[in-house]
Amino acid sequence: MSNQESQIGGWSPYHELTAEDKNVFEQAIKNILGVKYTPKMVSTQVVAGVNYRFRCDATVPPSYAIWEAIVEIYKPLNGDPYVTGIIRM
Repeated sequence: MSNQESQIGGWSPYHELTAEDKNVFEQAIKNILGVKYTPKMVSTQVVAGVNYRFRCDATVPPSYAIWEAIVEIYKPLNGDPYVTGIIRM
């Protein structure tokens, strides 16, 4: 049993993104314009679906200013993932 599986209902520690995590992130943010988010780490919570908290670097091209943000995403059991919140750190 993985650490993630042993924490059902609780948030996992932040960890490097898997291919599946990257896919969820890309699907959820594909329609967000203006700010470019680059995920660095992710924490997950298993519910009726999966909640994700992606720690990201954020920037507004062509600016070189970078800040940290948390992009919160929910992936339901059936259907596409979507952004539920963005928090600037």
